[in-house]
Amino acid sequence: MGHVFADIELSNPRKPEFEAIKIKALADTGALMLCIPEHIAVQLSLEMESMREVTVADGRSQQFPYVGPIKVKFGKRSCYVGALVLGDEVLLGAVPMEDMDLVVNLGPGEITVDPASPNIPRARVKSKIRSRPVDGGMCHVARPCC
Repeated sequence: MGHVFADIELSNPRKPEFEAIKIKALADTGALMLCIPEHIAVQLSLEMESMREVTVADGRSQQFPYVGPIKVKFGKRSCYVGALVLGDEVLLGAVPMEDMDLVVNLGPGEITVDPASPNIPRARVKSKIRSRPVDGGMCHVARPCC
């Protein structure tokens, strides 16, 4: 199976005077996060928020810097996320793709906006709400219930 790439723009919303970086990102639905090489973090002058422990594909755990915020733009869609600083290419993970309501079309090998919602990104937020009291009280709406 081939790789699918997306043309995106990355920018630092805290430094609007910095030019956005236009780059081809590997769409990786197996990764959750946006991952960027160190030179991108330096170019955008992104601040390190913390260190994160990451389990990589071969099962090893390593720590990597977590930076942000980063504005990710795909066409007319955008989102704000943090990113792990690792690797030598930009990986566009599932979280930013879901946030912008993008779909991976493996046949033609491209990323597009969800055709069911071409103008406004759609968010899927669902939880199952208990209809019976929990621990003698009512289930809070903000807490997902089983």
